[in-house]
Amino acid sequence: MLAVSSKKTFDPQRDRKLQKEGTGMQRVIKFNRGGAVGVFTLLLIVSVATVVQGQPKKAKRVAAATREAQKAAQVFTEIMNVPDRAVPQKLLDSARAIAVFPDVIKAGFIVGGRAGDGVISRRVKGGWSAPAFFNLAGGSVGLQIGASKTDFVLLFMNDEALAGLLKDKFELGGEGSAAAGPVGRAASVSTDLLLKAGIISYSRSKGLFAGLELKGTVISPDNDDNLAVYGMKSSEVLSPTQNWTLTKMPAGVRIFPRTLARYSVRR
Repeated sequence: MLAVSSKKTFDPQRDRKLQKEGTGMQRVIKFNRGGAVGVFTLLLIVSVATVVQGQPKKAKRVAAATREAQKAAQVFTEIMNVPDRAVPQKLLDSARAIAVFPDVIKAGFIVGGRAGDGVISRRVKGGWSAPAFFNLAGGSVGLQIGASKTDFVLLFMNDEALAGLLKDKFELGGEGSAAAGPVGRAASVSTDLLLKAGIISYSRSKGLFAGLELKGTVISPDNDDNLAVYGMKSSEVLSPTQNWTLTKMPAGVRIFPRTLARYSVRR
């Protein structure tokens, strides 16, 4: 029987072909790896650029929201520092939440429209919650002359009115009944009646106009500001499950709940 040789036959042409194929495969692998690294690097650059670009925008929103909270605190202080024209203490102590909209723009004759920004804090144990940011807009029909900026203070007196703030929008005079509030010494006549109202409204005018009519005015959350400041929407900021303390709030907005607590607090 003939023995079979285990030696491979030397074939130069075949070996050169295999060598070329191996080299080609290595190039493909290197190319694929290089391409993957390139794509990853590009995505990383885009992500970093997006974050960097978003930071100034967020910082601007936080700064604007801080000014808004400070302005609202200033307006409320100025109103309460005139005892004869301030919000009656009995109403203030019964309020479940307080909204302040400074410098709301109003213009028109007979038929007017409003637009402005403001903050709302709800009462919590020992003080007030972090202020959520809201927009106020809408038209009204009534006796209105000229154009002006007006400060509005709204007291939310019961659970139903408070629940309206947790919605996407809340219409005064529609979903929530609003009544013009009494002020100062004249308040004793109608305070008990107004305790039954859902929302009590006040205004301070800086221009020439007559009458206060909030029917048809819509309050809606400014969640761009809320997300920039808190990382949550207004419904979360004002949620009864939020256990707010001043130390948990951003420093720039603490002035508003501190101001409210200066005039009304429940232990």
